[in-house]
Amino acid sequence: MTIILMRHGKPDHPPGPRHNVQALAEWCEAYDLSQVSDGPPPRSLSIARQATVVVCSPLPRARSSLSQLGLQPHEVDALFSEVAVPLLPGSQLQLPTLLWLALLRVLWLCGYAGQSESLRHARHRASLAADRLIEHARQGTVLLLGHGIMNKMIARELRKRGWQAEKHASSRHWSSAIYHRPFI
Repeated sequence: MTIILMRHGKPDHPPGPRHNVQALAEWCEAYDLSQVSDGPPPRSLSIARQATVVVCSPLPRARSSLSQLGLQPHEVDALFSEVAVPLLPGSQLQLPTLLWLALLRVLWLCGYAGQSESLRHARHRASLAADRLIEHARQGTVLLLGHGIMNKMIARELRKRGWQAEKHASSRHWSSAIYHRPFI
């Protein structure tokens, strides 16, 4: 039994200039609606074509990545969606987009969720996602076309359940992590 966790391709939504929190919220909304601007490398195509069961996040960057791979999903579920970054209310501080995203993700990891999903809830969702992927793996090799943070959280849950990593997750676009059930 094999589970492949693949990150989507490069979104067609550039980071842009400095933003205050309101502008960042609008940027995040547009990012969540973006498609991908690149095609998969040959290695990603080869890995994805091993799948018997294809599962996907409903976010457009994941769905369009799956289309770039020439695959149709067997299941599309928000369970596999990326964890949104929390926003700070009313801040007029202007920072570059990537700095905002890194700062807000660190705050999220430290326990600040604002109006977004908490770390605790995201971990629970990753656990449920791992269970679902393991169930699908009974039918054959599973490909999840998902997102960086959620894929890493799901990978952690798979390792907790004894799954062995052939290839660990990276945060690069089109990267994949491959997990096998131990033969014990």
